[in-house]
Amino acid sequence: MIYQEKTPAVEGRPAQQPDHYPLPRAAGAGDLNHRPVRAKAKPHPNGIALLAKVRDFKSAAQIRASGLYPYFRTISSAQDTEVLIEGNKVLMLGSNSYLGLTNHPRIKEAATAAVAKYGTGCAGSRFLNGTLDIHLELEAALAKLVNKEAVLLYSTGFQVNLGVISALVGKGEYVIGDKSNHASIVEGCLLAQGKFFRFPHKDLAALESRLDQLEPEAGKLVVVDGVFSMEGDIIQLPQLCKIVKKHGAALMLDDAHAIGVLGKQGAGTASHFNMTDHVHLIMGTFSKSLASLGGFIGSDAETIDFLKHHSRPLIFSASMSPANVAAVLAALEIMKNEPERIAQLWRNTQRMKAGLKNLGFELGDSETPILPVYCRDMTLAFQFCKHLQEHGVFVNPVVYPAVAPGHELIRISLMATHTNTQIDFALDKMGTIGKELNLI
Repeated sequence: MIYQEKTPAVEGRPAQQPDHYPLPRAAGAGDLNHRPVRAKAKPHPNGIALLAKVRDFKSAAQIRASGLYPYFRTISSAQDTEVLIEGNKVLMLGSNSYLGLTNHPRIKEAATAAVAKYGTGCAGSRFLNGTLDIHLELEAALAKLVNKEAVLLYSTGFQVNLGVISALVGKGEYVIGDKSNHASIVEGCLLAQGKFFRFPHKDLAALESRLDQLEPEAGKLVVVDGVFSMEGDIIQLPQLCKIVKKHGAALMLDDAHAIGVLGKQGAGTASHFNMTDHVHLIMGTFSKSLASLGGFIGSDAETIDFLKHHSRPLIFSASMSPANVAAVLAALEIMKNEPERIAQLWRNTQRMKAGLKNLGFELGDSETPILPVYCRDMTLAFQFCKHLQEHGVFVNPVVYPAVAPGHELIRISLMATHTNTQIDFALDKMGTIGKELNLI
């Protein structure tokens, strides 16, 4: 866990970081001295105090010794509905490739052609020598998709949230986020020089109460996920937009898990609710539905121009590689021309969700292809994950600090390319193992 402080659980939501970060920082300071400070570690015999925490970190080794360690599993095949792990074919239910495009031949051909034309990298940032014509082509295509004047590409989705929030929220200003926001949003808020507040998950009354307490004329940014990556639920965007407008705040929507899933032609949450004109900034990533790596922010042209000249993760990072850009361009074309993929994704989601509920699993409030199967115990989550892989099904366990103790879960995510036979196979194995572990 990065932060020492924790707040109590609110109305059943996980206890996570505190609601308020004052974030003082000396002018020009280059370190993140506004972070909460860890308890002072005991010096290690080697005399390097900094490394004492490293030598004292034993939890991962203990889980490895138990045979339940579920992380860094090595896959030796393409990220598809089935993958190879240690020579065994395993059904993949832990991927964010919602449209099933990561192994699409047209996308691989586009990436190969881009390498042949442009080489393997840009050898610099967008700010200097790293802007290619295909970067501009992709930005134009994305702007059309999310119906914004302009788009700016970043090398990763994480960098988008770091770079946009920290550039926009300055001293004397405020950023307010949902407690279930992705970690990259939290880090972007911490990096900003303004004050950071959080409100309980989807509790818009609490958000409005917080906004009521702030100076009316102060700059304010509200940032939320469109689709929450662990819970699988969707932000109540129409109500949120009314609150934001009333208080003169800007609204940023992280659509990492909504692009390719919600909205017209997969345009995301704002499109889904027909609220695009009320959302000031739309963020998305390429590592999920769009079969590549990188991210983008869409907004009005003036905001994008400001970010081009103030967003440090953009200015001081190498730009997206040609292969990554070409892959996204090809994926966008497929998403636009094959709407049946999104329709099939939702049919698969409904089949899996109904099956899990019929078996008696607890799924929370999921509304999307992200299905959290609650175990509410770390050991049970790890056991469930291990036994499922032994029976040919790959899933991801989610435990503290990603969720609070008592909210441990198995995260299942569907692809458009899963077959009914694969889904039914997974349901059979989950039912059998779930009963063995007394989860159902």
